[in-house]
Amino acid sequence: MSENKKTPFVGYEYKEAAVPSEQVSLYIDCYASFGWEPDENVSASSKSGITTLRLKRDRKIINKMELTRLQRQFEACAREIQELERSRNTAATIWALAVGMIGTVFMAGSVFAVTHTPPIYWLCVLLAIPAFAGWISPYFLYRYKVRVQTQKVQPLIEEKQEEIYEVCQKAYALL
Repeated sequence: MSENKKTPFVGYEYKEAAVPSEQVSLYIDCYASFGWEPDENVSASSKSGITTLRLKRDRKIINKMELTRLQRQFEACAREIQELERSRNTAATIWALAVGMIGTVFMAGSVFAVTHTPPIYWLCVLLAIPAFAGWISPYFLYRYKVRVQTQKVQPLIEEKQEEIYEVCQKAYALL
């Protein structure tokens, strides 16, 4: 006679999380601290740098309210880190575009000076110099601003990462 052993039924709750593709491992490890595990029945999907994780956990997990509170704190910290990462490029892009636009205005003035009747060549050359400087300098300005902003936000990012690790440790202790 074969003995049929039934495994006990476990009810799961499910969650989808859209995370940056380069940080998938971090998110999987952190969500594990809150009782979530990857759902092996559905694979993660990736699109344009964002990976959608599909997770599950036991519905009857103990300390669910506290775990949920800590999970929200983790997710808020993760969003803040993403915003800080994004801020590195945002200010630099704005500065570079502004300088490029000013260079374009000077070039337009130079073109108007040369197409004037009679042409004003000295004004054309005078306006072309800052125009070309305005077209060349945004690259260097962008790199400089990114470097400065990175130095400014890196300590904040590290602080948030430390907060994430503390939250995950507290949550793991509750499991």
